[in-house]
Amino acid sequence: MEQSWAGSGINKNKAMVEHLQHYGVISSKRVAEVMATIDRALFVPDGTPAYVDSPMAIGYNATISAPHMHATCLQLLEEHLKPGMHALDVGSGTGYLTACFAMMVGPQGRAVGVEHIPELVMSSIKDIEKSAAAPLLRESSLLMHVGDGRQGWPKFAPYDAIHVGAAAPEIPEPLIDQLKPGGRMVIPVGDMLQALEVIDKDQDGSISVRTETCVSYVPLTSRDAQLGDY
Repeated sequence: MEQSWAGSGINKNKAMVEHLQHYGVISSKRVAEVMATIDRALFVPDGTPAYVDSPMAIGYNATISAPHMHATCLQLLEEHLKPGMHALDVGSGTGYLTACFAMMVGPQGRAVGVEHIPELVMSSIKDIEKSAAAPLLRESSLLMHVGDGRQGWPKFAPYDAIHVGAAAPEIPEPLIDQLKPGGRMVIPVGDMLQALEVIDKDQDGSISVRTETCVSYVPLTSRDAQLGDY
């Protein structure tokens, strides 16, 4: 599916979305609309091919996921990203998916991004300020924080939707605790072999887990372990 397009930036972003629709990755109108509205090019390093369906390095041993993975996670969480709901994005990186969440939950909702690399948080805020999600950032319905995402962000819990953008060796208990009854978390789990797990919390607090697909993500770890010799 890896492909890029000629033309102006916004037209290329639209073409990327249409490409994902053509191949059946996106079937939801809402997901197509939000991905067409938030231009991916604003959230990748300068000089990189923003619309190719591939993950890209963003510095600090971190990556931005491929568009098809963003689309997959948005679709899995769509029913938990309705206007007025609360969403948490762990390992928010460039802030792209957090901005998409914010557009979906709207000004009456709240989207929170947590990233443990301060430089990425600062750059993600600058990127969001250039995007269609900028008003939500100004109104504080979209928030970006420096922190250990494995601990979630308790202040605005419980969350209807939680997305984790790095692979955990096991599902962090604080994230389960911060998931609202009736809510859903999407998280890659595993070391060498990883699976995208969908965790649903029933109204009585019981948890069900199913595997959506096999994936390959950078590890969800401490800031020092991630940076290593960077």
